[in-house]
Amino acid sequence: MGRLLYIGRRRLLHVLKVTMHANPVAEHITLRLIAQKEPAVSGSRLVSLLLMVLLVGTLIFWHRHTPQPPGMVAHGDMTLPTAANCPAANTNLPAFMPPEACDTLARILHGGPFPYSQDGVVFGNYEGHLPQQPRGYYHEYTVETPGARNRATRRIITGDTPPHVFYYTGDHYQSFQPFQVSR
Repeated sequence: MGRLLYIGRRRLLHVLKVTMHANPVAEHITLRLIAQKEPAVSGSRLVSLLLMVLLVGTLIFWHRHTPQPPGMVAHGDMTLPTAANCPAANTNLPAFMPPEACDTLARILHGGPFPYSQDGVVFGNYEGHLPQQPRGYYHEYTVETPGARNRATRRIITGDTPPHVFYYTGDHYQSFQPFQVSR
């Protein structure tokens, strides 16, 4: 009987009517099936419909934006206080320097400690990209590179002791950009 339910209601009724005349039990089953109504939505369609309603509801909720309180809306007529973007060194880093340079600069200004044994060694300026100075004038310090397994290519070069001149190189001494440190 379970197999017959899958072939459709009309076909099932036809099969049962033919069988009904030969078997009185079949007549009772047929009358019971005719009295029952088919559900408006099948089980699999109901699950699909519920999932779609859930998806649409989630999308609507996800993209709902709460309005900002009136005091939080900017009208373009206010200026923000200028805070140092490198508070550890109490200075502003130029835009060309990565944020990790702040930590290195703070360590330089405080005299360490430094994460690499090569930090603070004399930079020889063998390429001649920096102004000529006596040997020992320039020192190099590593600027961390996220994800790198070694010191990578970013450095801060200082001039004089204590440092008064600062340069940044992001390409391992191929080019240098000077920057100022406010104290």
